[in-house]
This record gives sequence, structure tokens and C-alpha cells, in this order.
Amino acid sequence: MATYDLLLTGGTVHTPGGPVAADIGVTDGRIVAIGARGDAGRTIDCTGLDILPGVIDTQVHFREPGLVHKEDLATGSEAAVMGGVVAVFEMPNTKPNTDSAEAIADKLARADGRMWCDHAFYVGATNHNARDLAELERLPGTAGVKIFMGASTGDLLVSEDARLAEVLASGQRRVAIHAEDEDRMNAREGERVAGDPSSHPVWRDDESALLATTRILRLARAARRRIHVLHVTTPAELELLGRNKDIATCEVTPQHLTLAGEDAYPRIGTLAQMNPPIRSGAHRDGLWYWLNQGVPDVIGSDHAPHTLEEKAKPYPASPSGMPGVQTLLPLLLDHAANGRLTLQRVIELTSAGAQRIFGLTGKGRIAAGYDADFTIVDLKKRWTIEDRWLRSRAGWSPFTGMELTGKPIGTIVRGHVAMWEDTLGDAPRGAPIRFESTGFPGQ
Repeated sequence: MATYDLLLTGGTVHTPGGPVAADIGVTDGRIVAIGARGDAGRTIDCTGLDILPGVIDTQVHFREPGLVHKEDLATGSEAAVMGGVVAVFEMPNTKPNTDSAEAIADKLARADGRMWCDHAFYVGATNHNARDLAELERLPGTAGVKIFMGASTGDLLVSEDARLAEVLASGQRRVAIHAEDEDRMNAREGERVAGDPSSHPVWRDDESALLATTRILRLARAARRRIHVLHVTTPAELELLGRNKDIATCEVTPQHLTLAGEDAYPRIGTLAQMNPPIRSGAHRDGLWYWLNQGVPDVIGSDHAPHTLEEKAKPYPASPSGMPGVQTLLPLLLDHAANGRLTLQRVIELTSAGAQRIFGLTGKGRIAAGYDADFTIVDLKKRWTIEDRWLRSRAGWSPFTGMELTGKPIGTIVRGHVAMWEDTLGDAPRGAPIRFESTGFPGQ
């Protein structure tokens, strides 16, 4: 009989071919048998639970270096694994910005031995580093290039068509895009109402998003460069992106699928403030329509924590962004329990989709030879999000008090138990994500 390092028994395993009742054997951090038989160094009884491919959150801001009073790589990754997330793509708007080989190396060094989940770091495009991006995007541990067309400051803001074209011309990997039009937002600053965060989506209106998305699609097609449009908030953008799937993939967030401005701004004020904004219930319903048409490729949390003290500043002095990595999967499980999408679609949006569009090596599915990444869930568990459950240094969530059905019970990262029943594992063992486009493994 075979001997494994880890054996998961009794669960419903969600394989590429569908759910099966099978035990999973793990050795040296990889799946070696589905339908395993034998002994193991550790056996975990998953009876009554569903074993999903490990959830991958392809947009988080963990704030290190420079903004660690809000979050750092350790606390952010704790929040990730507590919510069932095995891997994250982390964004470049730190202090200093992540816009060079030295900055990527610094983040990888900071992550070593401190991050609970696997990780990759985006390099930020600037008005000065376009010629370097083709080399930077191929560095091990790099998720690719991120462009801020709006909603940023300093060098990370690349808003002019000529500069955007230079960035798109340098490199080959899919480029992540924050698509809001800087010129339109600057012209509309007078739409902001002091003390009223519900004016946020009036200022950063639908047209600012659609205009930027239209521009970047035109530029990407001219450059023959694939792009990935982040946190899409308008049905019009999704309709447009659906007509351009040959060059564009896209993301929606759980908060835009869950919150509606008519309720959120009166109820939680600036805690609902983010970029692009939480919009109306009609917008939310439109996102769901296009989600069920299959247009969005992934769900990303856009985890962007700020302290409650910072959020308490009167609008518009209050910063935009909210925590979300820990609540990404619970919200989706609840939506699935309420019939808004299938569990198979949840898997596509949180693991298989990321593997498909970003070319992750060994992740995104439960199959022999793949990393032993598992998100183990109780689909019937009814529970309430409480502040004491949250691990982000920010210490709050716009979803506190929300009753949900479906909860992450365990997070296993390359065969290591990172979380079980709301308790962290013995040590952080996160490692850099491997990509097909960054060279042969081991080189």
C-alpha cells in the first residue's frame, strides 16, 4: 500500500471532470492520487465537506513596504488563508512603488518565511520604465505588468495614449488594467459633495470607466497585446469586453456583486468607498447578467485596506478601498447557496480561470501532478461574519454582521495545512507562484 505525506478522506472532490467521492493522496506538496488508498503521515477527515481547487485571488494590495500600518505581507496572507485563499497576486502601489527589479526582489525577500499563501507581485508601469517592462515581466515571482490609467498618483499614473502605447509595446504577457479615465475624472471633481460618499459614483461615473476601457482596447489591439481589465463595474463595459475576448479578459469583485449604493452609502458611509465605485443596484444586477453570460473570467477581491481612523475622515478626504481577501470566497459561496451561480462557476472564477488566462504552473485544478492546493468548504454552514474572525490589520469589513451560507473550513497550500477550522497552521510556508511565461521551472 502506498504511503503519502497527507491523505484527505471522505470529501467530495471537485475535479476537472466534476465532483467525485474520493480520497486524495499528497506527497512532496503535489497530488499523486485521486482515489488514493494507503497510509499517510497525516490524515484529515473531510466527511461532509467539499474539496475545491485552491482559491487564487488575482488582485490584492498588502501595503508592504511603506504602508504597513494598514496591512503587511504577513497579516494580509493570514487573512487570505483564513478565507480559503491559497495564492495571491499583489499590486505595485506601495511606498516605494514596485516598478523595478530591485523592488520585486525586495518584496520576494520580505515574503520569504512570512507569507501564509503562495504569491506573485505585479510590477507597475510608469512614465519612465516602459523600455524595461519586457525584462521585468519575466522575473520569477512576477505576476506581470499593471497599468493605472486613473486613480493613482505620481509615476504609477499612466494616462496618456502615447505613454500607454509605449507600455503595451514592451513585453508579451497579459497586462492588468485599472480603467478609469483620468482627464474625465479631473474635469468632474466638482461633482463631489463634501461629507457625502454617495457622490463618489457620480464623480467617477459610468462614462469615466467605459471611456478608459474603450481606449485601452483600441490601444491593445493596435499593439497586438493581451490585456486584463480589473474590477469592472458597469454592464456596458462587460458588453464591450464580451465583443473583444480575443485580446481582453476581465475581472469583477465580490463587493460590486453584493453591495448596492442605495443601501451601502447610507448604511456604512465611507466604508463603501472604493475605486471604481460601488454603483447602483441596477449596475449590480447588470454585472450578474453578464457574469451568467460567461464574460468575466475571474473574481478578484481588490483587497485594499485602510484603517478605521483613515476611513473616518469626511468625504472626499477619506481614502478609497476596503478589505476583501478573507470574504471573497464566503460571499461567493453564499451567492451560490442562493442560486445566483453554480459551484462549478465559482471554481472557474476563483481557480481555473486564473490558471487559464495567466498561465500558472501546477495550480488551478485538482489533478495528479498539480500542487496540492485545496480549499475545503462546508456548503451548508450558516454563520455570521464578525470582526473577531477577520485577520487583516485594518480590522473591519463592509460585510460585518452579514449572515452567510457556506464557509471555508480548511486551506491547504502545496500540502501544508495553512488553516483548519479558523486556526492557522504551524508556520507560514508561502512560496512564489510559477508561471509558464517566466521560464522553465528551476531555471
